[in-house]
Amino acid sequence: MIDPRRDRALYRQLADLLRQQISEGELAPGAPLPSETTLAQTHGLARPAVRQAIALLRAEGLVTTSRGYGTRVREQVERKPLELPTGSSAVARMPSDAERIEHDLDDGVPVVEVQFADGSTAVYPGDRVRLTRP
Repeated sequence: MIDPRRDRALYRQLADLLRQQISEGELAPGAPLPSETTLAQTHGLARPAVRQAIALLRAEGLVTTSRGYGTRVREQVERKPLELPTGSSAVARMPSDAERIEHDLDDGVPVVEVQFADGSTAVYPGDRVRLTRP
């Protein structure tokens, strides 16, 4: 329940509620979220608060928004193992615009940048790899 008397911002309360519905399977992968208007009316919020909540979930990689299709729960893809050789290191970071296009990444999905022992680097979509050690 969204409570305007709580210390937590209204858009964060809505994001919490939608996040819970996603994690509990009430909103399944691929399922559309209710429209901004419906969410605003259902929860007694202004549309900017609904937009902020959706933007937060998009930044977390939980939903994706497409013109003409609305906002949908993001399908989780299978993570393939990526062996991190001895002497190499990896960092997670947000992708550049070019990397987002190259790897077809949704907003909020990081990349994993691997620096190998020989000094070369490679960038992988963070939602599609699982780092392993030899």
